[in-house]
Amino acid sequence: MKRTVYCGDVKIGGGAPVSIQSMTNTPTADVKASLEQIARLKDAGCQIIRLAVPDMDAARALKEIKAHAGIPVVADIHFDHRLALEAMRSGVDKIRINPGNIGSAENIKKVCDMAKERRIPIRVGVNSGSLEKDILEEYGAVTAEGLAKSALRNVKILEDLDFGDIVISLKSSDVVMNYQAYKIVDQACDYPLHIGVTEAGIPSRGRIKSAAGVGALLLEGIGDTMRISLTADPVEEIIMAKELLAALGMRKERAEIVSCPTCGRTEVDLEKVATDVDRGISTLYDRLGPDAKPIKIAVMGCVVNGPGESKGADIGVACGKGKGAIFADGKIIKTVEEDEICAEIVRLAEEYSRK
Repeated sequence: MKRTVYCGDVKIGGGAPVSIQSMTNTPTADVKASLEQIARLKDAGCQIIRLAVPDMDAARALKEIKAHAGIPVVADIHFDHRLALEAMRSGVDKIRINPGNIGSAENIKKVCDMAKERRIPIRVGVNSGSLEKDILEEYGAVTAEGLAKSALRNVKILEDLDFGDIVISLKSSDVVMNYQAYKIVDQACDYPLHIGVTEAGIPSRGRIKSAAGVGALLLEGIGDTMRISLTADPVEEIIMAKELLAALGMRKERAEIVSCPTCGRTEVDLEKVATDVDRGISTLYDRLGPDAKPIKIAVMGCVVNGPGESKGADIGVACGKGKGAIFADGKIIKTVEEDEICAEIVRLAEEYSRK
């Protein structure tokens, strides 16, 4: 089991559930825009938010952002130790640095001393796009072994300063390299790991790479906090992270919807039916709030697997020719026309949520 690190009130490691993070893409110095985005991310389920700190204006803006964010705030620092010091003065809950690139040993010590004094953890963040020159020369290219060496070397810098409140990340855009690097570091130390596949791309590509890379690590029991990195509205990152954890059985969805892939036996427009049900149930559960009873819904296209899946769900539909047999609590309760399926399932779901 990994050691425990606290980012604000969020426990990382020590057997805690995997927490979900994202990063704002607003200018951090624009406090209003940053807080508006953080509010949307929090509503979507973000538990920790990270903000870029490219200059002193951004570092100072963190004070007001921290005061109103409502979730733990992490400052992302590169190159200038003074930004880390100012961010900590602003009250952030964690800082992300690469100790090797923020200046002299004296400057790194200043950061560690303030972090210890204020009980602020440090995430040592290594990326394949910014690997140290000597490691690139040693391995001839970016490799999993090189990423692991960089991460552990940077951790050693902090350990030598008697600092141990550490989280590690070592991300690559190469899924296999990413997986191998995390495996090496997971076996080498007991610090909690922040996992993800960096620069995964636009949602259509990034979701696949992240599902493969992050999912593989989670199935190995590797990872204590995570970020899905997408070239998109960061809310999309939170949605996918929640879906991935739910698919792996690591987080209970409020509404789980299963639907068949369709085949030549399908005699309704199942894609439309399933999409309408998904949208309707999502809207319903957003309205009902976080205390709504979890539900499983099956949307099935024919009589082969449809009845079995529908019986195993809280509510289901097994479709036939232009119609759907509606199931509740494992029993058929009625048959409705194709265009009535969504409304009937949403109605039953609302009844179910209030039982």
